[in-house]
Amino acid sequence: MNDFPKDVRLAQKGDSQAFARLYALVYEDMYHIALYSLRNSHDACDAVSDAVLDAFTSIENLKDEKAFKNWIMRILSAKIKQRQTEYYRDTEELTEINEPAEDFSYENAELNQALESLDPQSRLILSMSVLEGYTSEEISEVCSLNASSVRSRLKRIKERLKLELAGKI
Repeated sequence: MNDFPKDVRLAQKGDSQAFARLYALVYEDMYHIALYSLRNSHDACDAVSDAVLDAFTSIENLKDEKAFKNWIMRILSAKIKQRQTEYYRDTEELTEINEPAEDFSYENAELNQALESLDPQSRLILSMSVLEGYTSEEISEVCSLNASSVRSRLKRIKERLKLELAGKI
């Protein structure tokens, strides 16, 4: 495993290779979380790119070298929220798709519909927990919530999805 504090200190002094090593450790998590939250690969890539650029230009502001992963995830979370806000402000009408996409699966349609019904923060919490294995403490730092609130909210999210998929909602 990489030595976060050492690479953070080097990156803070302008070492782009050290920052690249740090990014290599988190880029998959960042992309998966962004993709799951935004439901669009182009927007997910853009959100990750924006977050990495912000992190690179402001890494000297990071106080605790051991907190790099949570710090960059908080930046990503802000970029995701920014993109989601843009979705709601967009006034263009959506065009109707008459044929399913090539990778469309009727088996996953109900799950996708249930996931779409979640609010953006719930999708973020669920993706960080289920897809990427973050602890409630790590999620709490990124989402600015108490760890116990994250655990109870995650439980409610899972129960709601279970009921919705069973057709009881």
